[in-house]
Amino acid sequence: MPLSNSDFKLDVTSEIGNLRALLIHSPDNGLGKVVPSKAQDWLFEDIVHLETMRKNEYDYYVKLLMYFLDPQKIKGKLKDVDDEKNKRAFFKPDDKDFHASGKVIEIQTLLADILVEDDIRKKLVASVCAIESVNYRMQLKLIDIEPVELAKIIISGSLNHDEMIFAPIPNLIFSRDIGVAINNFMLLNKPAKKARARETLLARYIFFNHPLFTAYKDNILEIPEQIGHFLRPGEDNEQKTTLEGGDVMMVSPQHLIIGCSERTSVSGANEAVKLLFEHDVVKKVSIVKIPHKRDYMHIDTIFTQVKRNMWVLLHSLATNESQAGRHEPGTWFADKKSKDKVEIVQFEKGKKPTTYDTIEDLLSDISENDLESKKKTKFIYSGNNVFPFDSREQWTDSCNLLALKEGVVLGYDRNDKTVEAFKEHGFEIINVKDLLKKFENDELDPQTMKNTLILMPSSELSRARGGFHCMSMPLLRDRI
Repeated sequence: MPLSNSDFKLDVTSEIGNLRALLIHSPDNGLGKVVPSKAQDWLFEDIVHLETMRKNEYDYYVKLLMYFLDPQKIKGKLKDVDDEKNKRAFFKPDDKDFHASGKVIEIQTLLADILVEDDIRKKLVASVCAIESVNYRMQLKLIDIEPVELAKIIISGSLNHDEMIFAPIPNLIFSRDIGVAINNFMLLNKPAKKARARETLLARYIFFNHPLFTAYKDNILEIPEQIGHFLRPGEDNEQKTTLEGGDVMMVSPQHLIIGCSERTSVSGANEAVKLLFEHDVVKKVSIVKIPHKRDYMHIDTIFTQVKRNMWVLLHSLATNESQAGRHEPGTWFADKKSKDKVEIVQFEKGKKPTTYDTIEDLLSDISENDLESKKKTKFIYSGNNVFPFDSREQWTDSCNLLALKEGVVLGYDRNDKTVEAFKEHGFEIINVKDLLKKFENDELDPQTMKNTLILMPSSELSRARGGFHCMSMPLLRDRI
């Protein structure tokens, strides 16, 4: 039974309003088949142990989301969910005991829903087989497979447990990247890497065809490619029109940030701005151009929002150190290479562009003017701004946090110095395992929590190079 659109609403106006619905993808079998020789082609730094990632890490994420967003689906059931005999059933969209939440929504569920329609199934199977170079006989075989099983195959690349017919798409766990809700519009991505092409195809089919989004069909935006792009020489990222969701942040109802990074080109940002202004989606877009390095990848790897007046970020990219007192060429010119320079320009419909000197200046302006914070803007720095922990912990996503509500955020348990910085700013620190027990025993209420950093297990998830901001596509947040 497809998820109903009767009570579904698409509306995201901030990064920190109470989270009410989101789209995720739990780790599938394809992640367990990434081999070392192909890991970087598939945008992974390392291979992962799938069962550890699932049972000891990601499953806690799903449980936590359920307690905050859909408690009636899990309250009182924690022992059953954790029972060794049924441990995976609650989390598997193809299982009869799957949670089937309409608030914590699995991509695989939506895909299976639309594959029920014969016309859509034939078109999507043909499209997937075309981009994955699958032979025609296999295409005909896939069309005849029932929708729930077919959805698993299309995502994982596995025809059965052992036989792979095309590559996995391990990055689908980073659901943020395939699209971003901006007010009641959905902006679909244009990935920079071929490894993510199938994700984009699936997103288009889901958003344009699933009954959940019927009322928003006219609000689904696709970024056009430059005219005659196929005639333009070179493979340079700046020549292509690319945009990924990790580079897009909805910071206030009329203000969007777009990053230009390793994955999002200036052309992609340019086309997005034109599209958003043309459809009156927002009035203001700030472009933050960061160094094109794997270290950073997207802007949400260097900053995310914690509270109305508080952000977590990487200090080395957030500020421009004063040139005063620099008396040696090495220090004077150290930050002058354009490839390592952060540049920020803000476009407002009907006005001349303005610039900001630093990321901190931009974020302070958002907090104090767009969000009308009466308090001074504060910054929590990766690694507590201590070298080399700042860089080490940024690499393991100390800045890539998901706000479940204002001041209640999820982060990895491995970033010890960043945790110290949160403590110094008055935050309670709690491990997710302890928190879930408190929820189940009515010792804590998710809706009354404040100023809390929830620590999530991270030994395998962190290998994939993404945090919980990456692993979430918010569809509905309360307005703040």
